[in-house]
Amino acid sequence: MMSRFAVLALGLVATQGVRVQVELEGKANPVRKVVLMLQGMQKKVAAEGERDEKLFEAYMCYCKTGGGDLQKSIDAADNKIPQVQSALKEAQEKEVQAKADLKNAQTARSDAKSAIAEATAIREKEAATYAKVSSDFSQNIAAMGKAIAALEKGAAGAFLQTQAAVTLRKLSVTVDMSSTARDMLSSFLSEGAGYAPASGEITGILKQMKDTMEADLAQATKEEDASKASFAELTAAKEKEIAANTQTIEAKMTQIGELGIDIVQMKEDIDDTTKSLAEDTKFLADMEKNCATKEAEYEVVKKTRSEEQVALSETIKILNDDDALELFKKTLPGASFMQTKVSSREVKQLALGALKGRKGDYRLDLISLALKGSKVSFDKVIKMIDDMTALLKQEQADDDNKKEYCEGALDKAEDKHKQLDQKVTDLTNVIEDTENKIANLADEIAALGAGIKALDRAVSEATETRKEEHAANTDTLASNNAAKEILGFAKNRLNKFYNPTLYTPPAKKELSKEDRIVANMGFLQGAPAPPPQAVAAYKKKGEQSTGVIAMIDLLEADLVKEITEVETSEKENQSEYDTFMEDSADKRRADSMSIEEKESAKANAEAALQKAGEEKKATLGEAMATAQYIGDLHKECDWLIMNFDARKSARTGEVESLTNAKAVLSGADFSLVQTKSLRGRA
Repeated sequence: MMSRFAVLALGLVATQGVRVQVELEGKANPVRKVVLMLQGMQKKVAAEGERDEKLFEAYMCYCKTGGGDLQKSIDAADNKIPQVQSALKEAQEKEVQAKADLKNAQTARSDAKSAIAEATAIREKEAATYAKVSSDFSQNIAAMGKAIAALEKGAAGAFLQTQAAVTLRKLSVTVDMSSTARDMLSSFLSEGAGYAPASGEITGILKQMKDTMEADLAQATKEEDASKASFAELTAAKEKEIAANTQTIEAKMTQIGELGIDIVQMKEDIDDTTKSLAEDTKFLADMEKNCATKEAEYEVVKKTRSEEQVALSETIKILNDDDALELFKKTLPGASFMQTKVSSREVKQLALGALKGRKGDYRLDLISLALKGSKVSFDKVIKMIDDMTALLKQEQADDDNKKEYCEGALDKAEDKHKQLDQKVTDLTNVIEDTENKIANLADEIAALGAGIKALDRAVSEATETRKEEHAANTDTLASNNAAKEILGFAKNRLNKFYNPTLYTPPAKKELSKEDRIVANMGFLQGAPAPPPQAVAAYKKKGEQSTGVIAMIDLLEADLVKEITEVETSEKENQSEYDTFMEDSADKRRADSMSIEEKESAKANAEAALQKAGEEKKATLGEAMATAQYIGDLHKECDWLIMNFDARKSARTGEVESLTNAKAVLSGADFSLVQTKSLRGRA
């Protein structure tokens, strides 16, 4: 290194030097000028060393401070991720449990509704059964009450002709009693007042039957009241259960929605933190690598600068040595070493010629103006040129950095804007799909609700129809039986006249006290009026009566057939009604469960729709901000990008002109070291 600088110094002495101080009138020793130049270089190297040391210290401070901040951020992310993951896992477990609780509550509510429906159906059947039993018991008790009253009044014969006697005859067959009592009661009902010796026993049997039936009716009423109370208690309990489960379902659905939002946010937080951690870790590794590289490079710079200082010092020492100075005086006289008397006018003209043609920059104009001055310091002009050259290079570097930044930022911003537009499109599609899904679910729920209402109306109508059919069948059976009985009476009456052997005399009717009074009153009114003219002997219409009786038999057969058909139809209709009620209850239960499931799905879809809408709104805002940012970038960068090449070319020409001008002023052009007489001879 020392020899290199020594050769450089000798070359400067032999030829021109890097910077020759042009003195207008001086005749100093040229070696002394070289030493001054070397000393100036020493100062410059020392100043650059101080500058680099400050820059290195600042860079190392950045490495330590920035690395510490990054490490803190990395440590915070490392601590945060497990915590958020733990919270996410806990939220997911809560969501699973909440969904299980929701399903259990929905099942429990559905079961409670089904229990109410089943209990209602059972209660209706029990009520119908009780109504029939109560009616039968009341009718039978009333019949036995009339029979007992008739027996006690001695009007058994008259009683046996009433409808109550008909009811009592049926009871004598169906009621559970001893065979003796049944025989006595049957004899009484068939013989009437002729069975007087047993009337006391019959009265006792009837009273016992009446007491038994009253007790059975009371027991049935008690059981009916207990069943009503039980049904009311069960219904109240199930209604409370339904209300509690409904409240639980609403709470769980709200909790599930909130947990879903929290889970999505925590997942996004983990993703963002993980990405940030990766970027910080990579940046920290790069920074540590760069810091180590810069530190190694600075050590090389320090070593090289130290070697340069040593070389300069030794070169100065060599040139300042007394023996060397004496030798230079002998061999290098001051005037012959280098022509120092040069016209400043010519130097200025050459420098202005180097700057000629570069107009438009006020700084070049300023340098040209300085060169045109009557009193000019070339050192100041050279410093101005150096400063402007450095400024132009810095401006070019700034333009390069700005262009790179603009192009990168525009590409990145436009890519981001495209991604945001695509995301908005995707969210729009999601929102449309979700809205369609919600509309479909709403239509399905409405259809199911309408179906349930229609089913309830059908059930109500079927129940009313069944009641009407049952009432009609009951009336038909009663009418047919009555008609059959009347036909039997009519046929018996015809047989009494036409076929006495087939006649069955009715049981003798014992008149009541009131009837006997009325009957006797006819004899108290005096002798009857004389009879009208007598009618001729009557001839029986035997052949015609036979046809009438045969017709009555056919009518009775038709009535029996119709009665059988009505009873069969009643059983079939009741069976079909029971099946319809069971099927309706099953369908209503299934449709209700489907409505609950669809309502739950609709609530989830509405929550998802709200979230997608908020996300779309945020994305649109971000897209608008990005578009605004792209517009700002275009305002900031378009002019630079369009004029970059022209500015660079112009700036390169200016630097070249400044370099030429500096070379002229520094003596780089050999024409500057020629004397006026030499140029004149040339």
